[in-house]
Amino acid sequence: MDLRQLRVFTEVAQLHSFTRAAESLHIAQPAVSIAIRKLENELELTLLNRQEKVVTLTAEGEKLLIHAKQLLDGCKAAEEEMAELKGLSRGEVRVGIPPMMSAFFFPRIIMRFRERYPNLKVVVTGDGAASIQHQISKGEIDMGVIAGHKISEGVEHQQFLKEEIVACVPKGHPFVKLGRVTVSEFLQESLILYTPGYYMRELMDDLLRETDIQPEVVFETNLFSLVRSMIHEKMGVSTFLKMAVSDDPDLVSVSFDPPLYLDLDIAWKANRYLSQANRAFIDFLIESTKD
Repeated sequence: MDLRQLRVFTEVAQLHSFTRAAESLHIAQPAVSIAIRKLENELELTLLNRQEKVVTLTAEGEKLLIHAKQLLDGCKAAEEEMAELKGLSRGEVRVGIPPMMSAFFFPRIIMRFRERYPNLKVVVTGDGAASIQHQISKGEIDMGVIAGHKISEGVEHQQFLKEEIVACVPKGHPFVKLGRVTVSEFLQESLILYTPGYYMRELMDDLLRETDIQPEVVFETNLFSLVRSMIHEKMGVSTFLKMAVSDDPDLVSVSFDPPLYLDLDIAWKANRYLSQANRAFIDFLIESTKD
């Protein structure tokens, strides 16, 4: 049993397909089949059910997958740590950032980070906070930006920003003259909601659970740019981070009474080696937002 066999086995187990595993590993499908057959012969166990349309794990295969992931993660961590003994001359940061933050806050952060560390590669994926936490837990990304009020087990985190959540309305809306609006007043408007999995939707669901108001929901989407456009067209109102609407002359941000805030945390998987490149990004992010 060697690491190559375990890598092939893990890929087949996770993709439920010999063909897709071969494509992912950039090797021929017969090579995948041979590696799995050799592994099963060495262990004298059947690891995969091949009779079904979708390849599944046997009970023995499920046990091996746990150990295989641990071994492969350990090897990756060792490779990264050895490479970093040369300093931050190379490396990659993989970070998940919700779309609203990636558009209005992180471009400046990433640009300045690259100025300080020009040899480090930054890879950004965009998704909702819930999905980002799931990706961190599975090791698909190194770290991500999540809402600080809902942290999953097995995730370490550090707050870097506290941002006001505002009601976003078009010019001429009655809320503009009020200056502030209560949650009850807001919920009685035609609402444009974000889809589940995004922290703005989680906030709205929490607010609704605290009232007996049945709101009129006119639209749901995960595209914050579409939400802005629909508010422009006076289709309804929604919530935004204040930073995301402060530069739009045709929209007005109205504070809630009492104000609502969102703690934004940078998070990573607990008990997992965090590379120097990733640690440099976290330290830079905290340094850049401490004021």
